[in-house]
Amino acid sequence: MKLLEKIKKKLIALVLALWVWVKLKAVEWKLREKAIALWEKIKAFWGRMGQKWRTTRAYKKLMAMEPLQRRMTIMLCGVFLLLGLIFGINQLKTYMFNYFVSGMGLPPATVSTMVISPSEWQPKLSSVGNVRAFRGVELSTEISGLVVAVPIKSGQDVKAGDLLIKLNDASDVAQLKSLKAMADLAKVINERDRQQLAIQAISNNVFDTSAADAKSKQAQVESQIALVAKKNLTAPFSGRVGIVSINPGQYINPGDKLLTLQTLDPIFVDFNLPQSNAQQIQVGQEVFVTTDAFKDASFTGKITAVSPRVDTNTRNIQVEAQLANPDKKILPGMFANVNIKLGDQVKLLTLPQTAVTYNPYGSTVFIAKPTGKKDKQGNPALEAQQVFVTTGTTRGDQVAILKGVEEGATVVTSGQLKLKNGTPLIINNKVQPANSPDPKPQE
Repeated sequence: MKLLEKIKKKLIALVLALWVWVKLKAVEWKLREKAIALWEKIKAFWGRMGQKWRTTRAYKKLMAMEPLQRRMTIMLCGVFLLLGLIFGINQLKTYMFNYFVSGMGLPPATVSTMVISPSEWQPKLSSVGNVRAFRGVELSTEISGLVVAVPIKSGQDVKAGDLLIKLNDASDVAQLKSLKAMADLAKVINERDRQQLAIQAISNNVFDTSAADAKSKQAQVESQIALVAKKNLTAPFSGRVGIVSINPGQYINPGDKLLTLQTLDPIFVDFNLPQSNAQQIQVGQEVFVTTDAFKDASFTGKITAVSPRVDTNTRNIQVEAQLANPDKKILPGMFANVNIKLGDQVKLLTLPQTAVTYNPYGSTVFIAKPTGKKDKQGNPALEAQQVFVTTGTTRGDQVAILKGVEEGATVVTSGQLKLKNGTPLIINNKVQPANSPDPKPQE
């Protein structure tokens, strides 16, 4: 409270001192006499204007009106005069503001730039595909039975004909032996009948019956051999066995999926390309494949087949390529990036993709154009100029510029969203946008 009282007293003293100073200066500068003189001049000017006004026709017409009509007319004139004054002040204010802003010019913008230059560019087609085994199958049996032996292990490489799973075939083997004995007896009887027929001891009918019986018994033996063979699941081709989850003593039914067998070397990659590239695709073309599993490795192969029809839903053509896979790194079902080189390398002007602004009416870039003046540091002053460009293919962070910019031009690479034609530029190239033809993800 004491502090507030103290501040209050000081403010009062300051105001009194200021009032005394104003009165002294008013006397010293003769402000009162000057104000009276100015007022007299205003009164004289107003009197002369009043006299002139009373001699005009408008005044006479106004005085000839009824009192109420006269007051309404004066009021309306005053309102219109006030509105006109307000409108004039606003127009003056707008004019002065525009004049002031136009005199200031556009504010400078800080951007990064680079000089556009040609670089080696390999024309190619890119696609994504799926890895497929050269031969692959889910193995199962035709008949049911009890597993007695599984001579393989998960992930084992096997050859065609190797035994994979053996079912219980004891009763079938015994039946096979019985049928073989009966077949041998029928064959002996048929041979004896042949000898007797030669000396006319039996009729042809008896010989024919024994011959048919011998053939029937032999057919039964072959049928039983096929049945016994079905109790042994063997590899139809060479490859690698998948996860084996079958155990001895387990009972399986016909058609049960028991294990997978895949041939990994060579291996196929299936991918699709647009129908517009149909003329550029040929059997025997070299392809380069990369996978996410082996980012630093590239696998080379050749196109082995091109589908003879175009998919009516996607308008794409299916293509098959074969790769050598001696280390068996690539596995069926993997996602693959496929590149097909087209012809020799060419030189194209390239820019970071961030330098190009894509619009419905076209693609544009900003170039740093010299103004012919100097900035405060004595360097050549630059301003932004927007130009239309025709872009080509992209690779990594880069895009090819086919038309619109000449070699050696200084192009704005970042900060162009705040630019328009004529904007002064401040160049700061400490940080540049990504411009790698083969970017790698950061870990």
